[in-house]
Formats: sequence, C-alpha cells, structure tokens
Amino acid sequence: MQLYILQISADTGINDILGEGTTTAKSITESWENQWLDLLQRNPSENIYGTLSNLGIFFAVGTLLFFVLQWLRDVLESEYSRPVSSMIWPFIVVILLNNSGDGSILSSLTLGVRNLINSVNQQVVTTADADQVYQQALNISVAEEVAGSLLRPCQSLKGEQQSQCLTKANEKINILWQEYKNLYGNKTWIERLENKVNQITFGTGSVSENAFNALLGSTVQTSIKNFLVSLQYAFQNLIEATMLLIAALGPLAVGGSLLPVAGKPIFAWLTGFISVGIAKIAFNIIAIFTAAVIVNGPAENINADPDLMWFMIFLGILAPILSLVVAGAGGFAVFNVIGNTASGLRQRV
Repeated sequence: MQLYILQISADTGINDILGEGTTTAKSITESWENQWLDLLQRNPSENIYGTLSNLGIFFAVGTLLFFVLQWLRDVLESEYSRPVSSMIWPFIVVILLNNSGDGSILSSLTLGVRNLINSVNQQVVTTADADQVYQQALNISVAEEVAGSLLRPCQSLKGEQQSQCLTKANEKINILWQEYKNLYGNKTWIERLENKVNQITFGTGSVSENAFNALLGSTVQTSIKNFLVSLQYAFQNLIEATMLLIAALGPLAVGGSLLPVAGKPIFAWLTGFISVGIAKIAFNIIAIFTAAVIVNGPAENINADPDLMWFMIFLGILAPILSLVVAGAGGFAVFNVIGNTASGLRQRV
C-alpha cells in the first residue's frame, strides 16, 4: 500500500492535488517493481546480483575445504550417519547458485517469495476497501491543513483585501471538498470542515491569528503533520529498499552455508527476508485498523472535533516501531521452525 502526501502551498492547483499524489505513488511503486526485475531477472549476470553471485560462488569454493575436513572427521567418528545427511548441502549450494543465463534458481526463488509476500499484503490492503479507509483517515488528518494553507495568507491582510483573499481561497477549498465528496460521498467530517472554513470566510470583521489557529490549526502543527506523513512514506520505502538489499545478499548467504556451523547463513538470510515482509504486512494491518477507528468513530460525529495529531504520530513513529517488533518476534519464530525442521530432516536421512 502506497500513500501520497498532501503538502501544498497557497498557489497549488486543488484539481491536481489528489491526481498528482496518486500518480506519484503509482510511479514509485512501478519503479520499485522495475528495480526488482532489473536485479533478479533482466540480465542478472551483468549487474550487481551477478557480481554478488560470483562472490557467493567464491565463498562456496573457499568454504568447501572446511566442509570436506569436517565431513572426513565425521566419517571417522560418526559411523557415516552425519556425513551422509550433510552431503545434501553441497548439492543445494550448486543448484541454487547455478546460473543458466536467465538468472539463477536462487534469484527466481527470491523473486517468488517477494511476490508471495506482496500478494498477501495486497489482499490485506484490498480487503473490505481497507485502502480507501486508510486514505480517508489520512485525508481527514491533512484536509484541515490543506484548507489552512490556502486561508492563512489572508491572515496578514485587513478589510476588503482580506475579504477578497478569503473569497478566492474559499473557491479553491470548495473544489477540494467536492473532490473528497466524489471519493467518499457526503461524509460528516467533510461537512464539519466546511462549517469551520465558512466561519472564517463569511465571518464579520478582521480574522485574528487566534481565530485561524482555533479553527484550522497553527503553522507549526501543519509542519509537524507534514513531517509525520513523510515519515510514514519514508518507512514504507525503507521496507522496500531493505527487502531488495537482503535479496541482493542472497548469494553470499548461500555461498557461506558450507561452513561447518550449526546455524547456516542461508537460514538467517531467509529469516531476515521473511521478517521484513512481516514488517510490511504488520504496518499495513496496524494502519488499517487505526484508520477504521477514526473513520467509523469521530469522523461520523458532527459534534466531535478530534485532534488527530495522535494518529499522525502513531503512523509516523509508533506504528513502524511496533511493526518492527512484531517482525522481530515473527522472524525469531520462523528461524526456530526452519532450524528444527532442518535438524529433523538431518536425523531422518
């Protein structure tokens, strides 16, 4: 799920706000998709992944000596049971790192796991219009700031100049309200914000700074909200970048798996990859549940005038932390499952 940021100035065209934001989000999503395909499918032997694959093969050859020494010692001491089961690792390494020209089996499996994680994530986002609920909650939080950015330049004016400025600003804001109504229908929160703007626009006398801040929030609050929305967006892109980085390091983890140690690097690599995927899904679930609380609660109450700064703080700071904690716990569980499964198979062979 990608969100877009409504950070505008007074001269921004309202008609372009939602459209440009959606276009930007889709463009970034497509760009990440192209990065994955370029890394793992389109000439992987000629890019960074190919270089790391060669380095992984070098690691595999280098660690093969340690593997052979350990294997010979087990042959002499373990009555062949452990040596026979451990022989599977060289075959796994060779198969995964084998490059047929269109990419290795490891690159195809990595892309397959990533697509599976994205598929689950997309199902979470699209369930019961969850994406629309999330975007609506975000728009409730920033719509007031958008209106304020258009009205605030009128604050320093007096008399007729201020009245004309407020009238022009109100014309632009009405277009924004109409955009929201087209998206979400005649919602109570839109009506409430309209009333607040009308109190400023059609009030009598000069509008004071306290009146602006009481109805539309302060400039500092606007800057903080924009920063927190940016943090959400940065975290989502950080998750994508982290998954891509872990995917690129896959050949090194496979190449080092011949070391005679209990914890194979390939298990740690797979656990890390899945953990980042869990963080991505967990963040979206947290964001959707929190957004539903707002959309189905204070947003539907005409008498409520909630300060949704907590929502921005939660999504910008607390939700990423919580999703990483959940991912860490989930990753630890996955690592234990993989390790116990590998031990069980080794004992059976």
